[in-house]
Amino acid sequence: MSIRLKEIAASIDVECSKDLEIENLLSLKDATPASLSFFHDSKYLSQLKETKAGAVILQEKYAKYLPKESIAIITDNPYRKMAEATKHFAYKPSAKSYEASYDNSCDIAQNVVFGKDVKIGNYCTIMPNCYIGDRVEIGANSIIYPNVSIYYNSKIGSNVTIHSGTVIGSDGFGFVSKDNSNAKFYQIGNVVIEDNVEIGSNCSIDRATLGSTVIKANAKLDNLIQVGHNCEIGEYSIIVSQVGLSGSTKLGMGVVMGGQSATAGHLSIGDRAMLAARSGVTKSLEGGKVYGGFPAVDIKLWRKMQASIMRLVKKR
Repeated sequence: MSIRLKEIAASIDVECSKDLEIENLLSLKDATPASLSFFHDSKYLSQLKETKAGAVILQEKYAKYLPKESIAIITDNPYRKMAEATKHFAYKPSAKSYEASYDNSCDIAQNVVFGKDVKIGNYCTIMPNCYIGDRVEIGANSIIYPNVSIYYNSKIGSNVTIHSGTVIGSDGFGFVSKDNSNAKFYQIGNVVIEDNVEIGSNCSIDRATLGSTVIKANAKLDNLIQVGHNCEIGEYSIIVSQVGLSGSTKLGMGVVMGGQSATAGHLSIGDRAMLAARSGVTKSLEGGKVYGGFPAVDIKLWRKMQASIMRLVKKR
């Protein structure tokens, strides 16, 4: 799908003096010369300076940082205007079912529903009542247990196990306050699950707003976990039940998160960090350390804090 930039600009009520064919909407970092992107936060200024986007929606004061090859689309509210632009690329769901591509080595239940252009690797098992959406790809030797839903464009690697009730690729939670209403920022990215990942039952892995939500190879997720849009879970990470990751959280390699721990959005946790149960992460954390409490701090400090509170209570 492609659309002229001037057509998009007219639909969101902004001016555009130049034109080109827009094939997709992507982040500044991932954009190509055929992409429309946006800039709304100064912490991404370095990405703005280096973007390859064909056009960028941004405030006028930042236009000077845009590479000369990119077209500046000026507005006072880039985030809202980008949200309005996403409707041109929004997925249109369909209840139709199609034949998937797989060979006789697979074990597929008769009542599995496939979207169009689905590709299934050899020796896969897909159990009853699953839904596999348009253009989903599943690698070899993967097992999908009953009642799993995998939304459109999701990419599942080889030797992946997904347990019952899990939803892969549902919309990220993206809305923009506009005229006393919550306008939808259409979630047009996808989910990528790499090889040897196991996901427990009743998990929700949201698709990216733009780009991909990624669960890297050999990560293991327990039951009842929420992974927000554009999150990245590093290789060999272990995520225990009832963990919640807000959008754009980045976990390094081998991160361990205890039960009911959670993160705020747009932060990173370094390689091999460990979070005690019920930890609340409010800022980025270094790797190689153990954290606990809310807000999460070095666990030795947190234990001292708890002991101090207990001594104070006993004195009273």
